[in-house]
Amino acid sequence: MKTAFIGLVSLALMPAAYAGDIHITFSDEMVEDLQDDYGMREADYLTEQLREDIMQEFDGKLDMYGDITVEIVDAKPNRPTFQQMGDTPGLSMRSVSLGGAKLTGSIEDLDGNVISVTDYRYYENDIRAVVGRATWSDANRAFDRFARKLAKDVEAAAPQAAGDDVS
Repeated sequence: MKTAFIGLVSLALMPAAYAGDIHITFSDEMVEDLQDDYGMREADYLTEQLREDIMQEFDGKLDMYGDITVEIVDAKPNRPTFQQMGDTPGLSMRSVSLGGAKLTGSIEDLDGNVISVTDYRYYENDIRAVVGRATWSDANRAFDRFARKLAKDVEAAAPQAAGDDVS
């Protein structure tokens, strides 16, 4: 019994690899856009949407990696945000524009080494495709596609970490 206890104590004292967190930040330019144009409340919405997409794409696999760090370099809404409507008379939810987002991210292994870097951008280029959409529709589409690309890139870069056989 004493030996088992000593073994457990020594395991607890060993530096352990740990599953990381998802860190989402904004570029300086995007922070400025949020402060000046879109409203800082939009930052929470964008962060949560991106986090959900990443968690869904990595379902059951997040504990196999270290930190996932993503920067929202740019995001454009399809419809006016709450702050934009308050700041600009004449805007309404019927106003439309081309939206999208640009992101960059990296994934670390459990030891803290970067194993994959992913860049992605998507912006709608046809105003006719915007009709009937929500405020951040195209940015959400970019987030979803980015999360899928992030997962594919890390599997290609580190197939053993993703649970694939490399025989």
